[in-house]
Amino acid sequence: MKSKHIRRGLDKRALVVRLRKIKGQIEALEKMIETDIDCSDVLMQVVSARQALKSFSEELIESHMNECMESAGTRSEGRRHLQSLLTVLKRYAAV
Repeated sequence: MKSKHIRRGLDKRALVVRLRKIKGQIEALEKMIETDIDCSDVLMQVVSARQALKSFSEELIESHMNECMESAGTRSEGRRHLQSLLTVLKRYAAV
């Protein structure tokens, strides 16, 4: 079972706010399709949503590197965190 990552209150709040903005962008895309907005406008919204999600992902990766890796209590725990990060980065890079 994966361990939980406890985020500080302000960090968690900032991440949730960013996710809500991304959610709003996705909901806007849905409305744009429903109301037959021009394809180029829809695609520009897609670009914005993708960039926001990419930025969110990069922040989580950095957080993982800084907090999880540095807080490893033992060498084997550090290796486990590193392996987990490498797995995620391989998948992230493949997208």
